Amino acid sequence: MDSVSDIIFVACCAIRLSPVLVIPTWLWIWAGIIVIIKIVNQISALAVCKRFCFPHTVANKSTGLLLFLAAPTMFWSVIPMAIVAAVATFVALQEGHYIRTWRL
Repeated sequence: MDSVSDIIFVACCAIRLSPVLVIPTWLWIWAGIIVIIKIVNQISALAVCKRFCFPHTVANKSTGLLLFLAAPTMFWSVIPMAIVAAVATFVALQEGHYIRTWRL
């Protein structure tokens, strides 16, 4: 339930802050790609493990910390969020590999 609550929290924050923040379209698209990768990971988990799987790896936790640290900078620069997006993309791909290769 922790991972599901994290997803809901981030989605609510993004929806609430979107009128205040000027987020470039390319960053929204990048976030959407990360979401699609995460959805594919869950479909893979259902196929491989017969259940949903949210691995709590060090990389996942590090991405959360980076997001927490970078969020306040969005008022004056999108560069930190682009860095977080790059790390989150790598972590989402790594999570998919982990789900497909490990028997959880």
